[in-house]
Amino acid sequence: MQRLLLGIDRLSTIVGQTFAWCILLLTGVVVYEVVARYVFRAPTDWGYDVSYILYGTLFMMAGAYTLARNGHVRGDFLYRNFPPRRQAWFDLVLYILFFFPGIFAFMISGWHFFADSFRQNERSMFSPSGPVIWPFKFLIPVVGVLLLLQGLAEVVRCIRCIREGTWPQRLSDVEELEQQILSAAAEKDPEELAREIARSGHIPGERAGDEHTGR
Repeated sequence: MQRLLLGIDRLSTIVGQTFAWCILLLTGVVVYEVVARYVFRAPTDWGYDVSYILYGTLFMMAGAYTLARNGHVRGDFLYRNFPPRRQAWFDLVLYILFFFPGIFAFMISGWHFFADSFRQNERSMFSPSGPVIWPFKFLIPVVGVLLLLQGLAEVVRCIRCIREGTWPQRLSDVEELEQQILSAAAEKDPEELAREIARSGHIPGERAGDEHTGR
């Protein structure tokens, strides 16, 4: 089960990090538009459309990745002081009451939104060139599926935490531990490091609570 959870984390991470390159494209488009408009007095007729499509794509496709990293905004001035089991109960109830109904509504309405756009071969109304925008709208139900998948993984983590009293590892926790191992290996003689691991049973410098960083 843990391997499946980390696999879902990895999928969300790959998607999020791949589409993160949109920020470079967006920066290039904005810089080009500003220079063309204010230096050469020749504004483009496609700059605005490309800008909002790139920004919208970046914003949407990062949703599941952010959830996988537990990075969404939370009013946690009380939550952070709760024991893990109580945190898990809070998360589980909120996922059931708010997250999943919202995601299902998002997916259903997003699919109809895309289908109407596709049937009309909808084009942007913001510029004379009017690029086709139904592929952009197709991302809405796709994002819904990714968020639903990651949300299911989070619910499984909540249930496991309620049963076991500790949060299961996330991919980010595993990556952090790998960095600790690499750092320790780089700082120590390999033979000495191997002897310490064999003697103590853990990586030198690793704290007892590092197997999960919590929330």
